[in-house]
Amino acid sequence: MTAVSNSPAQARGAALSVEDLSVGYGDVPVLADLSFRLPAGASLAIVGESGCGKTTLLTAVAGLKAAAKGSIRWTDAEGGALPKLRSSFVWQGLGLFPWKTVRQNLALPFELKNSVIPKSQAKDRVAGMLAELGLTGLEDRWPSALSGGQRQRLALGRALIGEPEVLFMDEPFSALDALRRERLQDFLAAMRVRRGVTMVFVTHDIPEAVFLASHILLLAANPPRLLKLYENPAWQPDLQCANRESPYFYDAIRHVHSTLREAAISRGEREGN
Repeated sequence: MTAVSNSPAQARGAALSVEDLSVGYGDVPVLADLSFRLPAGASLAIVGESGCGKTTLLTAVAGLKAAAKGSIRWTDAEGGALPKLRSSFVWQGLGLFPWKTVRQNLALPFELKNSVIPKSQAKDRVAGMLAELGLTGLEDRWPSALSGGQRQRLALGRALIGEPEVLFMDEPFSALDALRRERLQDFLAAMRVRRGVTMVFVTHDIPEAVFLASHILLLAANPPRLLKLYENPAWQPDLQCANRESPYFYDAIRHVHSTLREAAISRGEREGN
């Protein structure tokens, strides 16, 4: 079991406890005997080479895939059980409805049965989110009429407007160029400063993981397994991100990279490559 400490800045959102988790497809196991804990309000990046089970783990902790063995438990900041986790998901393809306008996409969470916000507040909340996203004046456009960055912001806004306890993301920025990707990372961090949401996301980009995550789960492949849960020394709770100019940022990138590289080299030596 790898455990990390809680802190006052993290005492919001939902906390996660994974015990002896095994998950796979049919009789084929992908991950086995996985255990770790995440404090409420934290941001967890799941990283590792292809085939290590990143997306499988993400969908399992999101409740979209059943575990073959073990337990996944979400609690509030005080440790109380959450009978129904309020969560939202931003997929790699964003999942925006092309036949709905920007306003209609943003209002969609209020139409769900499990919405905690009265539908009567939807109009004001949508207007506020449009301003926060920088999309005021574009509310009647179709997603196809937006730029790539605007679509990304719209997907993030729709995911957060319903006040989820946990935000799940599966490489939502992977199709963007480096500079636009950094701007979206900055934008997401600023949104999390204003919202006490726990975040769990998959990325292949190590600098992105170090910038956005308070904790980084390192997975290895062949066989898929947990290497370590790394508490990010570059993380700044007040900013909900790391400082890209800090030496701790580059130290953390080197540490994550070397840990994954050593695991890959060890596997190659075992396989005779």
